[in-house]
Amino acid sequence: MASRARPSGLTITERDAALIRGMIERGDRHHDIAAFFGLNQGRIAEVKDGTRFPEVPPASPDELPPEGPYLTPKATWMENRLVS
Repeated sequence: MASRARPSGLTITERDAALIRGMIERGDRHHDIAAFFGLNQGRIAEVKDGTRFPEVPPASPDELPPEGPYLTPKATWMENRLVS
């Protein structure tokens, strides 16, 4: 029987939830938002549907990070290998 992977230790803060809501309102894909925060898309859906941080309003557009897609750790690693 397979065992579960260790938890990543990454958590969503109120500030993260505000950014996530703002990114969703902007039209970002859940996949890209999850990649930005290093989270599972399910956590993004929980913020969107109010399961997590229901009282937190979305961040304003000027507070949001640039739109994705974002480089994955693998792509960043590969780019760094090519530079050396």
